[in-house]
Amino acid sequence: MSTAIAFDTLAYAKKLKAAGVPDAQAEIHAEAMAELIEERLATKRDLKELEDNLRRDMKEMELRLMIRLGGMQAASIAIVAALVKLIH
Repeated sequence: MSTAIAFDTLAYAKKLKAAGVPDAQAEIHAEAMAELIEERLATKRDLKELEDNLRRDMKEMELRLMIRLGGMQAASIAIVAALVKLIH
C-alpha cells in the first residue's frame, strides 16, 4: 500500500483506559489495531492505482483480442477465397 492511514494510538488507548481497560492491555490493543489498519486497509489512492491498473490491463486485453479476431477473420476470408477458386 502506498500511503499510511493516520491512526492515533495514544487517543485510542486513552479511550480504552477510560472505559476501564487496564493500561498495558489498552496500549497493546492500540498497537495491534494500528498494525492491522496499516497492513489491511486500502486508501483511496490504493484503490485509484488498482483501478488505473485494471483499466490499462483491460485495454491491453482488448487490443490483443482485436488483433486475434482480425487474424481469424483474415484467415477465414483466405480460406473462403481458396474454396471459391477450387469450385470454379
